[in-house]
Amino acid sequence: MLFGAEEIRRRVAELGAEITRDYAGRPPVLVSVLKGAVTFLADLIRAIDLPVAVDFMSISSYGGGGEGAGVVRILKDLEQDIGGRDVLVVEDIIDTGLTLSYLLTSLRARGPASLEVCTLLDRSARRIPLLPIRYTGFDCPDLFVVGYGLDHAELHRNLPSILAVEAKAVLDQDPGALDGLLAAAWGQR
Repeated sequence: MLFGAEEIRRRVAELGAEITRDYAGRPPVLVSVLKGAVTFLADLIRAIDLPVAVDFMSISSYGGGGEGAGVVRILKDLEQDIGGRDVLVVEDIIDTGLTLSYLLTSLRARGPASLEVCTLLDRSARRIPLLPIRYTGFDCPDLFVVGYGLDHAELHRNLPSILAVEAKAVLDQDPGALDGLLAAAWGQR
């Protein structure tokens, strides 16, 4: 277990308090990238003591080996106009930063009053472009992680904790390989 449920709850509450303080008097639009950030976003908006608007994007990066190296394509765009609004992008994990860099460029072109980033996990060891990340929950080691919205083959998003998977090849062959360990994670709720 990398981050337990209670540790995550505490950190999300702290982030919510910081955002409440920083955005006092100017309700932000929280933009979440589907699907992994939804769990974090749901808890974060309840920790923010301000009116907030929420919108979603879905993006896909493909090509060049599959780990975000290649072309980025918007699959679902925002439904709201963010021109002149304070926008906070909410991410589950930032890895190389290439996809986020593309997303920020796209959002900046729409003329927001401000544009900031909040991420639950920052895997800065893999970062390629320099990115301004205003709010970070935890620094994440260079390990494959699941739980609290993060998945493997669409499984394990509903875990209350974040688990590091050291033998990803085993999980690739048998997505149910974690089942024996999941009871412990659920017990830490």
